[in-house]
Amino acid sequence: MKLLRAGTAGAERPAVLDGAGVPRDLSALVPDIDGALLADEDALAGVRTALEDGGAGSGAGALPALAVEDLRIGPPLARIGKIVCVGLNYHDHARETGAALPEEPILFMKAPDTVVGPYDPVRVPRGSEKTDWEVELAVVIGRTARCLDTHEEALACVAGYAVANDVSERAFQIERGGQWDKGKNCETFNPLGPWLVTADEIPDPQSLGLRLWVNGELRQDGTTAGQIFPVAEVVRYISWFMTLRPGDVVNTGTPAGVALGQPDPKPYLRPGDVMELEIDGLGRQRQELTAG
Repeated sequence: MKLLRAGTAGAERPAVLDGAGVPRDLSALVPDIDGALLADEDALAGVRTALEDGGAGSGAGALPALAVEDLRIGPPLARIGKIVCVGLNYHDHARETGAALPEEPILFMKAPDTVVGPYDPVRVPRGSEKTDWEVELAVVIGRTARCLDTHEEALACVAGYAVANDVSERAFQIERGGQWDKGKNCETFNPLGPWLVTADEIPDPQSLGLRLWVNGELRQDGTTAGQIFPVAEVVRYISWFMTLRPGDVVNTGTPAGVALGQPDPKPYLRPGDVMELEIDGLGRQRQELTAG
């Protein structure tokens, strides 16, 4: 299923795409798309049944169409618990930045309040000269993951996947001391969506193409096959350092093509620039940069 949320910020309505790509309103069936829903197998089964029985718009139990052209598309997940991110997780990205391949996953955190919708504006922070882009596969957790032993156990904890843009301010991240979090947690720095695609529709998360354009120029064109630590290993590994719970998100790293890896003068983002990004099967985002 492709789950989404539409409406003004803080008042989004849950929806699901039918077979024709028409969003169907779920607000009469579930209160929202969040960790509680993803952890409730019966509730998810009810959504599937309603989609199969009424998603075409016929019959007494049909799910009504949601006129999303009149509504903002919000993040596909509400009440995110935490966002755990993996740095330097693609071979080509490590090469372009001159970094050694990590022996273990590099972890950092983003605050849930960095998340915005896939078409919401992204703010260039005050004083920023090095705002950068990163298309990433986001993993959404649906079962509690604690000290997992196998990749099979890890993938069983994945509810689904989404497109994320791990926007970063490189001077804040690298040049201001301390940890990376300074350059990762500015307001609007984690556009997510447009959909949360359930794991059954993505049988192999290591075979997805990722692309990002800036002002129409293709900047990133990679594949999750290039990850140093695949999705299953990332989830398994993290579960030994912190408990992942339904509604948590894991950003799994970005391929080559970020501004940081380009020759000088590096093409960092400025107000008025436009980012467009997509991942196979997970939809497409578009954000315009505004002054913070």
